[in-house]
Amino acid sequence: MIAIHPLVGIGEIRPGDDLSAILTAALAASDLLPVRDDDVLVVTQKIVSKAEGRSVDLADVAPDAEAERIAAITRKDPRLVALVLAEASAVLRAVPNVLITRNRHGHVMANSGIDRSNIGPGDTDRALLLPLDPDSSADALRDAVGCPVVISDSFGRPWRYGVTGVAIGASGLPSLVDRRGELDRDGRRLEVTQIGLADMIATAAALATGEGAESVPAVLIRGAAWPRGSSPAAALVRPLDEDLFQ
Repeated sequence: MIAIHPLVGIGEIRPGDDLSAILTAALAASDLLPVRDDDVLVVTQKIVSKAEGRSVDLADVAPDAEAERIAAITRKDPRLVALVLAEASAVLRAVPNVLITRNRHGHVMANSGIDRSNIGPGDTDRALLLPLDPDSSADALRDAVGCPVVISDSFGRPWRYGVTGVAIGASGLPSLVDRRGELDRDGRRLEVTQIGLADMIATAAALATGEGAESVPAVLIRGAAWPRGSSPAAALVRPLDEDLFQ
């Protein structure tokens, strides 16, 4: 039986906070220690970025001509656009109110993953960037907490409304499970089936973390099963030479 355990009472995370210690204390307060072999700790990107000091004061940003040009098209703050471009490897779509990029990690997402919601009290003119290396951040949390870790974010999807949870960092479990070559129950060989395990776990956790004022930045998923091995969330990013939609 798979169970979703929200970790509550974590409070506002500030730059330099010891996130590992905070999460361990939250697990203890929720009577979830010791962790088990079938546990995965899902941590939202937002508190990882906050702890790592990835917040930027927009007053310190000087947009260049390209940022001003794209800001005029998208009707976005030129300072925010300048940050988005600095975090992007390519701009894929710029239309009114929409700026889709491929960010430095290879993810195709809105605004290079930069967010201005739930930054913290009094921080209305700041923006929060993704962690510099989410898989390394997941490695550090896993070493401290003692169970696999997924760092989650929210992505929109082509041709479908709504956001869903996605893994941008992972450690201690296979983010991508390749089942090609296995047989289905009728004896037919699977030819293309690969399972985005870390994304599935991130989406399950999103049922508890929410997208608004829920104030649940971490979740323990207990009872999941996965094959042996470990691969980072970077394994989920499709190479550019396999991108059929660019």
